[in-house]
Amino acid sequence: MQKYFFTAPLVIFFCIIIAFFYLLIIKRDPSELPSVLIDQKVPLFETTSLLSDEPFVFEKELGKETILVNFFASWCIPCQLEHPYINQLSKEKNIKIIGVNYKDNSLKAIQWLNELGNPYSKVAVDLNGLVGINWGVYGIPETFIVNKNNIIKYRLAGPITKETYNDFYKLIKESHK
Repeated sequence: MQKYFFTAPLVIFFCIIIAFFYLLIIKRDPSELPSVLIDQKVPLFETTSLLSDEPFVFEKELGKETILVNFFASWCIPCQLEHPYINQLSKEKNIKIIGVNYKDNSLKAIQWLNELGNPYSKVAVDLNGLVGINWGVYGIPETFIVNKNNIIKYRLAGPITKETYNDFYKLIKESHK
């Protein structure tokens, strides 16, 4: 019995050490949060358009090209860092970018787009965050890749950066297939 009391803490200690080292060596990317929407049809929504007085109907935007749905806001610092890469993607053929202005002041968002450039073919307003909830948005920026069959193929939580741009662009090209 005395031997058990001596070896049990030692065994527990080594198990904790092994678990600690395992967590250190596995590849974990905090921006890759799981989404139940991957390989599912896009959630459809209707709201108002940021840049016009027309209603925004997402179903009308779906077509034969790959669509990027980018949730952003003028108050979001990572969104500002990501914006040049969204602008760069907007120049690509067969890619349509839909912006969703998330919980933002519309006048500030319009001013922000005028200053930094508007890469979006259309911009929807999500004033109360319900569109974001339906899309499973954790925080912004978040960008979804939707293929020509209206299936969500990938979700990037966090900004597109210099480090992630090439890999993200490859995922967009793969979604064309």
